[in-house]
Amino acid sequence: MSGGGSSRDRGPHGFALADIESAPNLISLFLSRADVLGDAPFLFAKDGDEWRSISWAEASRQVCLLAESLLRLGLARGDRVLLVSENRPQWCIADLAIMAAGLITVPAYTTNTVHDHQHVIDNAGARAVIVSGPKLASNLMPAVVTSNCAELVIAMEPIRPPQSVQYHDMARLLQGDAETARRAVDARIAGIKREDPACIIYTSGTGGLPRGVRQHHGALLHNAAGAGDVIARDFGWDKERFLSFLPLSHAYEHTGGQAFPIALGAEIFYSEGLDKLAGNIEEVQPTIMVVVPRLFEVLRTRILKQLAKQGRVAETLAERASRLSERQGHGKTRPVLDTIENLFLERTLRPKARAKFGGRIKALVSGGAPLTPEIGYFFTGLGMPLLQGYGQTESGPIISVNRPRSGLKMDTVGPPLKGVEVRIAEDSEILVRGELVMHGYWRNAEETARALQDGWLHTGDIGHIDNRGRIVITDRKKDMIINDKGDNVAPQRVEGMLTLQPEIGQAMVHGDRKPYLVGLIVPDTEWAREWAEANGRAGDWTQWREDAEFGAALRAAVDRVNADLSVIEKVRRIMIADEPFSIENEEMTPSIKIRRHKLRERYGDRLNAMYR
Repeated sequence: MSGGGSSRDRGPHGFALADIESAPNLISLFLSRADVLGDAPFLFAKDGDEWRSISWAEASRQVCLLAESLLRLGLARGDRVLLVSENRPQWCIADLAIMAAGLITVPAYTTNTVHDHQHVIDNAGARAVIVSGPKLASNLMPAVVTSNCAELVIAMEPIRPPQSVQYHDMARLLQGDAETARRAVDARIAGIKREDPACIIYTSGTGGLPRGVRQHHGALLHNAAGAGDVIARDFGWDKERFLSFLPLSHAYEHTGGQAFPIALGAEIFYSEGLDKLAGNIEEVQPTIMVVVPRLFEVLRTRILKQLAKQGRVAETLAERASRLSERQGHGKTRPVLDTIENLFLERTLRPKARAKFGGRIKALVSGGAPLTPEIGYFFTGLGMPLLQGYGQTESGPIISVNRPRSGLKMDTVGPPLKGVEVRIAEDSEILVRGELVMHGYWRNAEETARALQDGWLHTGDIGHIDNRGRIVITDRKKDMIINDKGDNVAPQRVEGMLTLQPEIGQAMVHGDRKPYLVGLIVPDTEWAREWAEANGRAGDWTQWREDAEFGAALRAAVDRVNADLSVIEKVRRIMIADEPFSIENEEMTPSIKIRRHKLRERYGDRLNAMYR
């Protein structure tokens, strides 16, 4: 591999950050990595009790064969191909093959309804769809049949397709002369440039129909190079291993959990799902994990319960570890005392905590939603640096990330990645410029003109830059609550503090143009079960919504939070939700963000009645 730079810019096998920065497209970078790594394992999936791998060479072979098969089936350069699958090796192979054919990948969420699929297929004008198997085909095929563009269906596992479309098993499309396919791919991708489209990723839609973000090869590569710079300089670039958990249809995982590992020459293991995630982490021993804040909140709760069973000494050590990492983040360390305490924690608490995460974690990376600072200090204190990242689908998606050398201050999202320009507008909106910025929304000139002005991406986020160059986000421009006195309240901060309480699983605060805030609360399921056992209640929490004692226990949790809030942030009254916020009831996005407009549609009248 070619490329200059210092030794810190180079990883194993002679790979260099310069290779990523100069690659003409993602496929050429992937193939060049595969040529060097050959039979080394690349993609892993669980088969029974064993993790089985596909090598870099085999993945390269399959990518090239599938690319040529797609073109033989009649697809032409620039055509869109919908990809609907759980995270698995075939997702990566299909995605890369689509790009290698000069086509455009359109990832879709596995949780999509028929209506969701219909919107994405028709809006993207997808001529073909690739689906994993019968389970996901059940919601996809009705949309394919009624679409005016989808004419080709490919399945990773056999399905019963509608008669109105051309159907192929993916396994049959992976047959042929691999050398001939590789030569054809090499010739084709020689004409694919960084500014050419790679994928159209539909935003998860917190406020209406999803919009297709046009991401080009340069955006993905720019993100990978910037993230690689953080790993190389702050942690050292070695043989990295990723555990893929978040949906690959989300830009955060698509870039951070696939394009980035490819650029590093890393291994990717595909998790078996949330219920087996803890076991997968211990087995896989990842070096880097890309996760959303909600998962860290769940893991923190579990760890605290385990520590409580071990006794007060263990709990005290965890508290001291958190306080130590917070002092370090704020630059208020006690040189001698903190050094002694740090050494003591390294010999007692941290080895056991790291073992639960496989023992090799360099960095846990949080993104997709705001991270409550206490969560960040907790994990960092346990010896696993938690880096809060910031970005959006429209920026590839990574704009910035916290890193040790700039100080892990958890109420910031760190300095911008290398090559990213950030400035703050007069109304405090964060603006971004650079190769990472999208080329616009697919078939939506009006929204594109609103988001892209004079080369700057208007993020819709409100914030500022601190004295160390780190971005501080205070809220979403459209989510900001302005009370009846004109005071601004950041709801995500209050909601984050509420969900740190063991009694509260989910929360939304409400109060725009009102005299005070009220809260919509979803009790934590496990806490509610324990409360019921202690108080002689039967059933589940949805049956105790009017129970005065149950409500008082939740009110006490809210009051604890209120003690640390300003007058305008205090939650004066609460109501208990009918059921948890979920993807299925459309009250959460697939990336685990609450859909405020949906919650307001359902609960708005009842929330407003709390002011009477």
